[in-house]
Amino acid sequence: MKALCVAVAIATVMASSPPVLAASEPPPGAASCSGCHTSGAAAATTSVSRLYGRDAGDIMTAMTGFRDGSLPATVMNRIAKGFTDDELRAIAAWLAAQK
Repeated sequence: MKALCVAVAIATVMASSPPVLAASEPPPGAASCSGCHTSGAAAATTSVSRLYGRDAGDIMTAMTGFRDGSLPATVMNRIAKGFTDDELRAIAAWLAAQK
């Protein structure tokens, strides 16, 4: 009976707690993207591409292209050089998960 009471108490606490979403916290470096790559209504007024909700593979391809110089850039080539492949994958996955 005591085990049942403990299980019910744990279930009650978990049900009343807000869910923790893995995509809610940006990985290091991802939050700075929104400085130029805006979202919402502001995205329609700029020539800088929108990143939120974009395919993670497309973001990775662009970032590696900027980093290795195969894609022309004004500042993205310098920014991309500061990230490892693992960091870029985490950033791309997080951005793709945002709506």
